[in-house]
Amino acid sequence: MLPNILRHRAISTAATAFTFTLCLANCTRAAAQTTVIHAGTVLDGVGGSLGPSTITVEGGTVQRIEPGLTGTPDYDLSGLTVMPGGIDTHVHIASHFDSDGRVHRARDDSPEAPESLALHVMENAYVTLMSGITTIQSMGARIDGPLRDAIARGELPGPRLLTTYEWITEGNEAELRASVRERIEAGADAVKIFASRSIREGGVPTLTQAELSAACDEAERLGVRSIVHAHAAVAVVRAAAAGCTTVEHGGLADGPALKAMAEAGTFYDPHTSLVIQNYLDNKERFIGIGNYTEEGFAQMEELLVGMRDVFAEALDTPDLQIVFGTDALAGSHGRNWEELIYRVQVGGQDSMDAVISATSRAAASLAAGDRIGTLAPGYTADLIAVEGNPALDIEALRSVVFVMKDGRVFHYVAGGSR
Repeated sequence: MLPNILRHRAISTAATAFTFTLCLANCTRAAAQTTVIHAGTVLDGVGGSLGPSTITVEGGTVQRIEPGLTGTPDYDLSGLTVMPGGIDTHVHIASHFDSDGRVHRARDDSPEAPESLALHVMENAYVTLMSGITTIQSMGARIDGPLRDAIARGELPGPRLLTTYEWITEGNEAELRASVRERIEAGADAVKIFASRSIREGGVPTLTQAELSAACDEAERLGVRSIVHAHAAVAVVRAAAAGCTTVEHGGLADGPALKAMAEAGTFYDPHTSLVIQNYLDNKERFIGIGNYTEEGFAQMEELLVGMRDVFAEALDTPDLQIVFGTDALAGSHGRNWEELIYRVQVGGQDSMDAVISATSRAAASLAAGDRIGTLAPGYTADLIAVEGNPALDIEALRSVVFVMKDGRVFHYVAGGSR
């Protein structure tokens, strides 16, 4: 395991040059006292749309949104659509390709030099923020903690970060409760629990109802969210019955499983395309490592097709709360929006509903819906501007030309040309 002092030292050592080179060049306005923005169209993240508007930000908070373009703006985005920054509820921010081109998932027993790992992690965070994702939830490694804290202190450019640390995979009821406590005591914001195997191993259930209920109950007792990896339909049903917060994947979910989540108020984060296609496109970088076998890749190819049916049925399930998450890892950081574009263009999701799933609904799944994910007075000033209108043409999300997080501008292309 990489000692805490090395994790912190690696982040601190690499941060100075990285921040000077990247942030100094791009953080054009650092949480000024008052920032005035002219917006051509405003999407509020909860389904509303406004015409030309003047947005006033004070410190890190949206203070006013007024109709019309009044006064002299600090940022003229009058030809663009302004909306809340994206929220990706499932990434692996430490995952990257090593110098040999092979995947390195940056587990805590990694032989990689701490400084190298830190630079990869910071690069992943930076490109994610520049793409218009202002909040992420990372499920992966202890280095997430110091990265989260450095970003929160304003020392590094990156999206707001929540982490589960490494996931919980096995144990009896007492052991699972102890694992939940250990993650939270170490500083995790939530816990991730495996209730089934990877789809590369068939996605079969791994925890009984009693075991999963114990883990999610312990998380609730400690006041944190429980996120469940589940492919098999029975594992999905168990997560809903246990009162867990969110189900990830659900690649083998059926109608009753989807209905169970809807009735329990469980958030559902399907991964319809990006992560699977990224694996297939980079097969030579993964094959032969762990369960990345020929059989495993065959399972993922089947899942790419199967998820279309699962997602279509999910969209038709009343009251099911579908949220945006990508499972972004090595090869896909910074391309997060491609998952949402696929959900609309191939999966059939309504464009505005897709925007909501990546903003206010995603925020609600993180228990942060009162602070982020909505563009309205009193909310944190996480804003992006795009060419076009993603509520009408979801591909507009590929043209992010302005990024503000906590009232601080990290990316701005004057004139709206990327």
